[in-house]
Amino acid sequence: MDLTVIGILGICLLLLFIAVGVPIGFSMAIVGILGLMYVTDIPQTLTQVSMTVWHRGTEFTMLCLPLFILMGQLVCNTGIGSELYDCVEKWFGRLPGGLAIATVAGCAVFGSMTGGSVPAIAVFGPMALPEMGKFGYDNRLSTGSLSFAGTLSVLIPPSFCMVFYGILTDTSIGSLFIAGIIPGIIMSIAVSVMIYIRCSFNPTVGPKGPKFSWKARFASLTKLLPATILFVLVIGGIYGGFCSPTEASGIGVFGVFIISLLMKRLDWEKLKRSLREAGVVSSMVFVIIIGAFLISRFLVITEVTSGLMDYISRLHIHRYVLIVIFVVIYLILGAVLDAWGMLILTIPFMFPIAVNHGFDPVWFGIFVTIMTELALVTPPIGINIFLIHDLVPEVPLPQLFVGIVPFVSIALLMVGLLTLFPGIALWLVTVSV
Repeated sequence: MDLTVIGILGICLLLLFIAVGVPIGFSMAIVGILGLMYVTDIPQTLTQVSMTVWHRGTEFTMLCLPLFILMGQLVCNTGIGSELYDCVEKWFGRLPGGLAIATVAGCAVFGSMTGGSVPAIAVFGPMALPEMGKFGYDNRLSTGSLSFAGTLSVLIPPSFCMVFYGILTDTSIGSLFIAGIIPGIIMSIAVSVMIYIRCSFNPTVGPKGPKFSWKARFASLTKLLPATILFVLVIGGIYGGFCSPTEASGIGVFGVFIISLLMKRLDWEKLKRSLREAGVVSSMVFVIIIGAFLISRFLVITEVTSGLMDYISRLHIHRYVLIVIFVVIYLILGAVLDAWGMLILTIPFMFPIAVNHGFDPVWFGIFVTIMTELALVTPPIGINIFLIHDLVPEVPLPQLFVGIVPFVSIALLMVGLLTLFPGIALWLVTVSV
């Protein structure tokens, strides 16, 4: 049987496993191992598996993943993140749609401490949704703003998605973190402006929130101090060249530990819970990474990736048209796969094609991160939507998905801006070199 046909059959088997509910990491590992056994032999396959597990498991860069995950768990379990909403609510709550804007701003800051979408919604959802409901916010605006605000945590560094992309493509994780800062800020501002304009024209959608004195506003700024310290320690350390991303992750964990102790927020139970949850998530991510490299080796041997690259090269597709095709593919995949599944299935194919068409690997990492955000809110998977539905089960799922549409439009506009002006993402990287 032709090698390319074997590779395509392997991809079909992988999709079948995912469709029947086999975890993505195990699906990739099984297909990769069986495929390598078929195209090579059992001893060579066992060698490949052992080398992959050992090499990736002992890689210094891999250490930053569990550390950043632990950092996020400590922030969530010690309640440091929950104080952010109180601060931003005092500053933005009085604006039209102010509580929704406060949610966006809070999640953006929260992203600098956690790097994941689920923790952001878990922390801000129980606070923001009842508050917006109390002031009569339209359900579509309140749930849509929270759903999308949670995804900003994926773009604002440190980001699990960027770390994962960097490991898969051997791209500098530090450069990815720095490149995500400006797009993350721009997108946060753009979403906030959209909410403000929408609620200014139709105040019933997002009425003004509670009014606070200037004294209360300035007093609340102290609650931003932990997030500011952590951002300076982690991103400032990387940007200033004082530490690598892996070293910065260790510094970040130590910073959260000391801050939570000084604030008297950390006890033995919270520490145990954080370690346990970080261990579970890290194990899952490790299995996914090992599975990804195994199936990538299988696809390389069967020449599926190189064959696809040669085919696209012969078509002479313009690089901007290529990005449009990638966007459409991600939007389709986002309807049936979660973020991890999208990354695994697309990076082995899209990355070499994108680099071959002259796209910077760091820039492409930011593009992939933004498109992965959309997978978190795209029906019918949209894990963020289902998390929010658990918080407000009285709001129908179709209404939740309708509410996210304006925010998805902002993300797609951001992709267009990045494509036309790549310096938005790359300028800070070039300055820091």
